[in-house]
Amino acid sequence: MSKDALGSIVHDVIRNRLVAITEEMRIALQSVSGSPTVTEASDFFTGLFLPDGSVASMGFQVAYQAPVCGAFIRHITDKSSHVVRDGDMFIGNDPYIGALHQNDVQMVGPIFAGDEIIAWAGVEAHETDVGGMDFASWSPKAREVFQEGMRIPCVKLIDRGELREDVLEMILAASRLPGSLGLDIRAFIATLNVARSRVTDLVARYGAPTVSGAIGRMIETSEKHMRARLRALPDGVFRASDYLEHDGHANKLYKLDVKLEKRGDHLSLDFSGSSPQAPGFINSTRSGLAGAVSGSVLPTLAWDMQWNEGALKPVEIVAPDGLVCTATFPAPVGSATVETIWVTGNAIMLALNKMLAACPNHAWRAQGVNDGAMATFNLGGVNQFGENFGLHLMDPLAGGSAAFPAKDGVAAGGPITSPMSGIADVERNEQVVPLFYLHRRLAPDTGGAGRQRGGLSAEVALTLGGIEQAQALIMTHGAETPNSQGLGGGWPGATIRQRFGRGAVAQGLAVDAPFETFGPKPGLMTMTNRDVFHVTWQGGGGYGDPLERDPDAVALDVENAAVSLEAAREIYGVVIGDDEATARLREAMRLARVGAFISDEARFCRAEPCAMLGPSLHVARDGRGLHVTTPAGFILSTGHSRWREGAHRRTMQQPPAAYGVKLHDDLEATAWHCPATGLQLTLDLHLRGTDPVHDVELDLEDLVARQNAADANQGGDQS
Repeated sequence: MSKDALGSIVHDVIRNRLVAITEEMRIALQSVSGSPTVTEASDFFTGLFLPDGSVASMGFQVAYQAPVCGAFIRHITDKSSHVVRDGDMFIGNDPYIGALHQNDVQMVGPIFAGDEIIAWAGVEAHETDVGGMDFASWSPKAREVFQEGMRIPCVKLIDRGELREDVLEMILAASRLPGSLGLDIRAFIATLNVARSRVTDLVARYGAPTVSGAIGRMIETSEKHMRARLRALPDGVFRASDYLEHDGHANKLYKLDVKLEKRGDHLSLDFSGSSPQAPGFINSTRSGLAGAVSGSVLPTLAWDMQWNEGALKPVEIVAPDGLVCTATFPAPVGSATVETIWVTGNAIMLALNKMLAACPNHAWRAQGVNDGAMATFNLGGVNQFGENFGLHLMDPLAGGSAAFPAKDGVAAGGPITSPMSGIADVERNEQVVPLFYLHRRLAPDTGGAGRQRGGLSAEVALTLGGIEQAQALIMTHGAETPNSQGLGGGWPGATIRQRFGRGAVAQGLAVDAPFETFGPKPGLMTMTNRDVFHVTWQGGGGYGDPLERDPDAVALDVENAAVSLEAAREIYGVVIGDDEATARLREAMRLARVGAFISDEARFCRAEPCAMLGPSLHVARDGRGLHVTTPAGFILSTGHSRWREGAHRRTMQQPPAAYGVKLHDDLEATAWHCPATGLQLTLDLHLRGTDPVHDVELDLEDLVARQNAADANQGGDQS
């Protein structure tokens, strides 16, 4: 065997061992932690890093965290005052240094080979309470970060293998749940010890230079694959926006805007069009923005490659300070993860999927937005045993996932940014805290309508069990902003519905009582064992025009209680059991969209498509030039990709009730249709009184040339 071949085999062995070490870190963390947030919902991160903070290997839990732990490591190594020795471990949670928000406590530790640091290990998990003015450290009324819980900039908790009990005591004293936080910190220590032991064994077997070389090669390989993927995608500009409502003080609307520009093997994400930072707790710092980019790019573009720094190297972030996604000190950022970071990720993924949809070889991966909002329900107080308790309910991860071109979204599929997330069994949550579920089930009519339907959301109804009252923190975005946007004419999933029934339980049984409908951020309130909280989360975005959905699939949806009879008729145009009536109804609905069909032959291009912008937008050439057309051949634009100029427009202040979508007063929706057939081409959400942007700007000649080259290469491969 040649030396190169042997080296390649050794590299593969080390690479797989490092991946396995990351997995062992996960096992150690979940084995020691007693928090359902960690053990059941997998709201944590484990990873290995280079000495400079570049991520080398990471788990498939919260992808937002990869660059954040790296920033924390760089903060340590860049500070001359931080003396780093073998056996040290550092703890921190400051969003203005390297964290998403204060609840995300993280620890990192160096791994030495002799006198040199060969790697770092990092771990992070969401902690239910780290102090602050309100239980759970999420304070809707906060106006500065000082009110939101203790910020740990960077403290050495383990000094050469010895726990600094005084530092730990200081940290735990800030929390309302010191027992839970303390156990997780000890789980962090165990996790880093596992990483140090396993990497040290690897170095002892193969030598530090070989292990370092293998890690470097892992990153180089991912970068090579990502750059190749980018080169295969069309050059151009793709735009997307998403919105979140209510900053904790006022129901103001905030825009997260991304301009994605792809040239060759380089990707630029420009957020300059986003809203200025808020006075309330929804902001994120620049660390959070980097997390949103990581959590979006990796699952959307790097689905078949190892996740590490290499996959992120071709990506540039452009954003001035002072935006809602780059808030400056001392802006409050307590709910960053479930507000601005989440919504920024939605916008990024929507733009990325528009790019995938314009590439025939990758269009099968394009989808709308998965589980566009993370509603928050925290419960805390004193349990029946006189002990303080707290629960961060992770059930909202059971929102619907988005549809693909050839299949429906997964019901309760959750966010793509955390591929291995889950939710606790009902019995597990009831065992940990005095909570009682009246139901947890799938909610009909929540999946985004489309040719392929978005996945349904789950819903829950909760009360207390074993105690008379507790404090509930209730907040969300997505009650008035449909964040799970669809693609190619598909509708967004239903918006979140939050209701509270005071006195809706009597003698342990649900009774007929009036329910109050909550807005997005009712905040902290007292909940009794006679009250019921009911919430339905967002379904996944749909794909394609709902009137193109197979009537048999709609009938099956009705049979399975995924779609109501009313929605089947009003949205999908299906009369169950009557094909002729369905055909007539759908034709009438298409006609109603545009008023009259245009049949002027001069408005059509009859040539075969030679490229695509999306599922219902083709590119075809005739003697007049290159056109963007609908599937019927109707010409929307010639010589450029601003196809909305030729489409029929219908703007809505509020969509029909059957869609389950509620819009904020400052939002409106515009549907674009083919003037010749009434086919729905896309649905835009935009600020009221403004025009939707042209979201895909491509050089059509370049697009066609790329497609011809791809066809030629594919033919060569098949031969």
